[in-house]
Amino acid sequence: QVQLVESGGGLVQAGGSLSLSCAASGFISRIVTMGWYRQGSGKQRELVAVITSGSTTNYADSVKGRFTISRDNAKNTVYLQMKGLKPEDTAVYYCNTRVGSLLRWTDYWGPGTQVTVSS
Repeated sequence: QVQLVESGGGLVQAGGSLSLSCAASGFISRIVTMGWYRQGSGKQRELVAVITSGSTTNYADSVKGRFTISRDNAKNTVYLQMKGLKPEDTAVYYCNTRVGSLLRWTDYWGPGTQVTVSS
């Protein structure tokens, strides 16, 4: 069992910046990936950014150049630095980690943190 807790959400004006963090705890055999997803009102949950254990990153096209994902392996923590925020970035942001192996893994989710971007 792995527990995830996000922090750093809040209200920010358009064009502003915000940083999220997510710390994983519990039994962790191997973290395959850690990432951030978001779900806006009336929308499906979508991937924002993901980072592998080898620090390879992938971003949604909508956030490329504005968001940066990073991780601290020693602390089992993943971060999301968000800059140039837009109203369309408003969503609940969820931390995700995939634990196990590439062929046999389990996904864990945090409870989410609200990010609201005002115009």
